[in-house]
Amino acid sequence: MASAATDPFYQYTDGTPLASVAPGTVLKSRTITAYIAGLKTSYKATQIVYRSTDAKQRPTANVTTIFTPDCTSSCPNKNKVISYQSFYDSLNPEDGPSRAYAGGKRLPDLLPAVETVLFGTYVKNGYTVVISDTEGQNANFAAGPEYGYNTLDSIRAALNSPEIGLDRNAKVAMLGYSGGAIATEWAAELAPSYAPDLKSNLIGAAFGGTLVSPEHNLTYVEGAPIWGGVMPMAVVGVARSYEIDIKKYLTARGLEVYDRIQNASIAYVLGQYGKVTWKDLVKPEYQDRTKIPEYVAAVNTVIMGTGGTPEIPLQIGQGTGGIWEGTKTSPIWGKGDGVMLAGDVRTLARQYCAKGVAVEHKEYGSSHFLTMVNWLPAATAWVDDRFAGKPAPQNCASIAPGNSLAPLVYKP
Repeated sequence: MASAATDPFYQYTDGTPLASVAPGTVLKSRTITAYIAGLKTSYKATQIVYRSTDAKQRPTANVTTIFTPDCTSSCPNKNKVISYQSFYDSLNPEDGPSRAYAGGKRLPDLLPAVETVLFGTYVKNGYTVVISDTEGQNANFAAGPEYGYNTLDSIRAALNSPEIGLDRNAKVAMLGYSGGAIATEWAAELAPSYAPDLKSNLIGAAFGGTLVSPEHNLTYVEGAPIWGGVMPMAVVGVARSYEIDIKKYLTARGLEVYDRIQNASIAYVLGQYGKVTWKDLVKPEYQDRTKIPEYVAAVNTVIMGTGGTPEIPLQIGQGTGGIWEGTKTSPIWGKGDGVMLAGDVRTLARQYCAKGVAVEHKEYGSSHFLTMVNWLPAATAWVDDRFAGKPAPQNCASIAPGNSLAPLVYKP
């Protein structure tokens, strides 16, 4: 299988400038036989190259993979759409889900096999399932708004594609955990401003293990035995998406880590950087991150809740047992699941509650990996109830206060 860099399908080469093409427009499509964990299956899927937008509001081309029911007989669930956001978490475009489903054989390509547990039942039950490469074709890890644009435009592309054949009023529920929660939450908060045309389609978003304020998480995970490498990964991804020359701030050790991870998947980073801290990576004059104006601007842009308020109900799950994965409770930000902070999630939920969003929020005493297993049954039951038209539950009054999500302040 050709790489994304050389496979002509991934490249937009038409003469019409992307800037003059509406977001969500289908640019090209193909039918593939889907592979799971490198093994050929009997499932067919449609892959679509579509117009989207990057973190700096520039037009881009991105790819989504869509599983549709075999409609040789009746298709009662075809117009029930699951927009499933993958936790492929990588700085390498080769690790996008579209590559794996088209036959990729890299280690991270095994992740979509794990993820079929999360959305496979919907495929079997004849729903339409949309899985976009949420990080875009540059793999801008942790750049939340870009994930949101890519997700919303993949839903638009599915609705716009004659091959998929959805009704214009098809109902869409979004679902994602961890890296997939980044995309799901940002799509929910950006939809009213970026994709108001989807208002009649979107019916809810369920997500868990959520990266609310990356600046807080850097402090929480640095030096953690399993999750420590997420800190430099997030710095590289956010710097890439907002075109910050991060290398000028780095020490020799920082440059060494940068070179090793700039194209790495989380699969190769977990457990590898347990002794790496910001102090190791950055020159002495930049130890205080508030003294780097472009960092402050970028990291504030990726705080959830700053892009708008969802107009759909939310189901949110978050673990607090990070000590089971070796991450200490933060003296500043409190407990997390090992990589994500529970107090940040609570504040985001309360912020949306205060604006009238129906939020069902639950904390689990488990770590990041196990919380997914705990959260999934509740999330899928909640999604099923949205498709059934039931009133959305909320427990806003019982959500405890959390951390401040105030933006970082530049201090020259």
